[in-house]
Amino acid sequence: MFSVVLHLPETSDGNLGEISRLMDSVLNQGLAVQGIVILNHPKNGMPEFEMKSSKMTVIDYDNENMAIALNKCIDTITSSHVIYIDNTEADVELKRSFLEVADIIIHKYTNFGMLYSDYDLIENGNKKEIRLLKHHHGRLRDNQDYGRVHLFSMEALAGIGNFDESVKYNLMYDTRLKLSEKYEIVHIANKYSGSLYSVVAQGKKHNVFDYLLAGKDVQMEAERILTDHLKRIGAYLEPNFNHHKRPDFDKKYDLAASVVIPVNNRPEFMESALTSVFNQTEKEIEVIVVVNGGIQDPTVKEVNKYLPGGIYFNESNPPVRLVVSDINNIGVSLNLGIKQARGQYYIQLDSDDRLKPNAVEKAVALFESDPEIGIVIGSYEVWQKKDNGEFVRMEEIPVVTHDEWTDDNGRNNLFHINGAGAPRCIPVSIIKEMGYFGINDEPYARNYGEDYDLVMKISEIYKVGRIYDPIYEVVRHSGGTDHSIDQVTIDRNDEAKDYMRLLAIQRRIQLCHN
Repeated sequence: MFSVVLHLPETSDGNLGEISRLMDSVLNQGLAVQGIVILNHPKNGMPEFEMKSSKMTVIDYDNENMAIALNKCIDTITSSHVIYIDNTEADVELKRSFLEVADIIIHKYTNFGMLYSDYDLIENGNKKEIRLLKHHHGRLRDNQDYGRVHLFSMEALAGIGNFDESVKYNLMYDTRLKLSEKYEIVHIANKYSGSLYSVVAQGKKHNVFDYLLAGKDVQMEAERILTDHLKRIGAYLEPNFNHHKRPDFDKKYDLAASVVIPVNNRPEFMESALTSVFNQTEKEIEVIVVVNGGIQDPTVKEVNKYLPGGIYFNESNPPVRLVVSDINNIGVSLNLGIKQARGQYYIQLDSDDRLKPNAVEKAVALFESDPEIGIVIGSYEVWQKKDNGEFVRMEEIPVVTHDEWTDDNGRNNLFHINGAGAPRCIPVSIIKEMGYFGINDEPYARNYGEDYDLVMKISEIYKVGRIYDPIYEVVRHSGGTDHSIDQVTIDRNDEAKDYMRLLAIQRRIQLCHN
């Protein structure tokens, strides 16, 4: 009923002892495996070991992609289900009852396609229970963790044409999406001591800029995989499909733009943020600071210095307006700012970041060049504020241009990445038309992704304008929300945006069928 595919990694030099614990965990299951296929890395040569079982088969793969190698394995398998264990970079060990759980699953789910589960991470001898997110049709990110052990239905794999040999970098992403279109993807969760397997590996710290380090070929392939998936499920938006003219294109406003800064207890950043607004080449603007820590928030006292009568007030600068709320909710703060705005366009500025001097001018010019543009997304540099207050450009991180936002496919490609780019500039009238910013009313949202669903909605009706020169500076610092994020927060944030992706998929399927 079950066969197993695993690796004899490159580092093993053909020594089966490198995977002895994994082999023992496979052979000592409560249910017997029908066969074991060992994928041997070509640098090992032919492995020399005593066969522990006549069920074992060794397949060499020489300079070919993993899809070709796995399809060779499938050709040798006669069982109804196969367990693929990715032990290429870390030691893996199955719990003794893994197959008994698998047997229950394949009988419980009549349209079963794939099983994944929570697992234990063994790091420096310490066990950490890794809990994965439940699959749903909004889980479209290519970096979503589905673990290292997957049970597949052979019938389901055949139903999608087995592993796609044109895929070089994102094989499991492609396979998972294809299976999800026709079959059930099942997740077994762990309360405690309920993981199905363990992985021995070094943990990796979360880095919000990880995706920038992926090669262009990797990102382009992920885009193709996602785009093909959207086409198959009827959620793909063709280039220029459903674009409308902005209703306020010819309307006159008091000001060109309103820069809105939501802030909570960050008085030390007000000078740098406000100065970046004062230095704008476009002068017909205002800046609205929404302090959401209440009247006692020290940021209020700092902002008052820039108001009439304050020690830093300068009537030649764009006017500063102060809104105070005692509810720490970023979406609420942005909406309060939008309700006060006199400018035609909203310009994003996080309290700890800075605008380049030409940011507003470039955004306004792009809006005025095309009446169908409903949002402008810029590019940014990443800076660091040191403890001594010095700002330093982080040269190791390239300018974040968000090239995935192409004219033809950007609104589709947004599904598999977490960031929409910065700064985001939107006509105030369109923000109101779309129902304002999220206010933690979406499931799992906790001052995160407040404009992600808004951006999705806008891109379904209007064009996305792009500025590829850096017009914004993201500032990293010890107190920043992306500086050191624990896994619970990462998972909650992913849940929030994946739910928004799910809503967008549902909207777009309906839109494409109308």
